[in-house]
Amino acid sequence: MVYDFAHLPLDRLIGPVTRASEVLARLDERLARSPVREGWIERQNFADAAAALWLEGELVHLEDLVLHDAHMDVRAPTHELTRAHAVLRARRQILARAADWALGREGMRQLTGRGSAEPPEQDGRQGEEGTAQELASERPAEAEEPDAFNEELAAIDALLERTTKVLDGRDLSGRKQGASSPDRPSLVYDLDWDENARLAEWQGMLVETRQLPVVLRAAILLDAWSEIEVLQHAAWLGPILVAALLRQEGVCAGHLACLHIGAKNVPRERRRARSRNDRLLAFVDAIQDAAVLGLKEHDRLVLAKGQMERRLRERRANSKLPALVELVLSRPVVATGLVQERLKVSKQGALNLIGQLGLREMTGRGRFRAWGLV
Repeated sequence: MVYDFAHLPLDRLIGPVTRASEVLARLDERLARSPVREGWIERQNFADAAAALWLEGELVHLEDLVLHDAHMDVRAPTHELTRAHAVLRARRQILARAADWALGREGMRQLTGRGSAEPPEQDGRQGEEGTAQELASERPAEAEEPDAFNEELAAIDALLERTTKVLDGRDLSGRKQGASSPDRPSLVYDLDWDENARLAEWQGMLVETRQLPVVLRAAILLDAWSEIEVLQHAAWLGPILVAALLRQEGVCAGHLACLHIGAKNVPRERRRARSRNDRLLAFVDAIQDAAVLGLKEHDRLVLAKGQMERRLRERRANSKLPALVELVLSRPVVATGLVQERLKVSKQGALNLIGQLGLREMTGRGRFRAWGLV
């Protein structure tokens, strides 16, 4: 399909876009000087991963996801749990890299599992052959080495050319005939679903919306990802890439927006409305809700940190309680085994430390117990 974003109703969108931008900027500024920033980011990563599966109709318990991430599963991990962990890993990978990595060629290749400009196999093979030829031949003068800036411009020109062909309907043969990888089983994948062409179309939207306000651009890209249906089994990647765009543009310079959490607050009827304008308003509201919920969670963590630190007064210098406070702030829930492993204490020692902090028991079980903030 060709996604058309011309004739936007700016009179309806400009107000919500402005409010969402203000809340995002307020959250980012508060996190920049926050004593609980790292813990807030980790907790939001877990929550957004669970919300991503919730939007697809799957339920993943946070305590199961925390234990799976720590390689301490109490049961065999389900397919939904492993997918939620993939979301968690993708968020961490983006946050660990430079702000412009996720939407660059290497970032898109790793996150989507395919090359954005050319197939990864060809790219790597050509790179190896080119290196061998360079070593075998005589090197010209240093001034003849390729200019990285010109290479980037050439890549952008090539992307715009491919996008124009797709939008004009001249490069749809791959989608009709199927250009899927031959090693993908037809039982799991639709072989007529050309993910490379769809991804190129979405990347074209990324380039063509550069002149728009960042939040409005993010809402358009969220809607385009949903309408184009870029990836068959990784629909959750779209909001994460849009969050990476917000980080790259400086609106969320210090964190990765949790757009799945925001979308969870918006009714499905609005996110899937027939009118594109209604969907755009829904996605703008989702961006704003994500920031508002992030502010509330940040304030709750600051309050909880202050309350727990009062219990640290007059403690011994080698007390394990400060380490437990940091662990509790960085996880939605903590289990006895997790406390034992991270703090290197016995089971009874872990239970004693948890009792001293006054944490709330979350599961109500006898054999497996987990605690969280009040």
